[in-house]
Amino acid sequence: MQLSEYAERLDEELDAAAYADVDASANGLQVGPNDAEVERVAFAVDAAEATIEAAADAGADVLVVHHGISWGGIERVTGSTYDRIEALIENDLALYVSHLPLDGHPDLGNAAGVADAVGVRDREAFGEIGPVTIGTIGGLDAPRSAASIRETLDGFEGQPDGESSSTRVLDFGPGEIERVAVVTGSGVDWLDEAVAAGADALITGEGKQQVYHDAREAGITVFLGGHYATETFGVRSLESLSAEWGLETEYVSHPTGL
Repeated sequence: MQLSEYAERLDEELDAAAYADVDASANGLQVGPNDAEVERVAFAVDAAEATIEAAADAGADVLVVHHGISWGGIERVTGSTYDRIEALIENDLALYVSHLPLDGHPDLGNAAGVADAVGVRDREAFGEIGPVTIGTIGGLDAPRSAASIRETLDGFEGQPDGESSSTRVLDFGPGEIERVAVVTGSGVDWLDEAVAAGADALITGEGKQQVYHDAREAGITVFLGGHYATETFGVRSLESLSAEWGLETEYVSHPTGL
């Protein structure tokens, strides 16, 4: 399969064009010649020297990531940007990126993956940003306690080992949680939307100082499961999809602990 075809198929599957005006990330093919041939694809959460080198060692032709290297354009190719681009070119490795489209996709997205793991059903789009959404909301299969949901989140890839609980919980909601909103990564800015939608809890990756008071006053529980740990699901879904398209795949795990 040509690289241009592979990128176009991903763009279409993820509806990347719908997010073009709201996403700082340059989604789609960021590095690589359109006429290159693709047989093996590597997948990782972040485009960094470590993941690029691991993808190259795995013999990949393209690396697909959630966090790329172009945010609002590249004015100068220096420092870490130079090092990453140099590593891609030296290893003849293309780079495809999907940021917000991969957060919000109802089936392949990060929020969808977290919701599946927690047992959120009858889901609707959630987490408005302009004309698009980046999360999901729905009801649980059965009411769950905050401790039970935290245990599930603690089991996600990328959670630090050796701790009694890696997930931070602001437990201000009801004892029995029934309705859950999910925005992965840095999603506490959607707390008010979660409250307005009748959610008992918001699951996201990382928080900000003010969310403690906002959650306490609103009577909603907030789970901070880690930015990396809540955003492995999308690239793993794209790995499965690419395998269905007949490509060889490799997943590169490189947790940040954050």
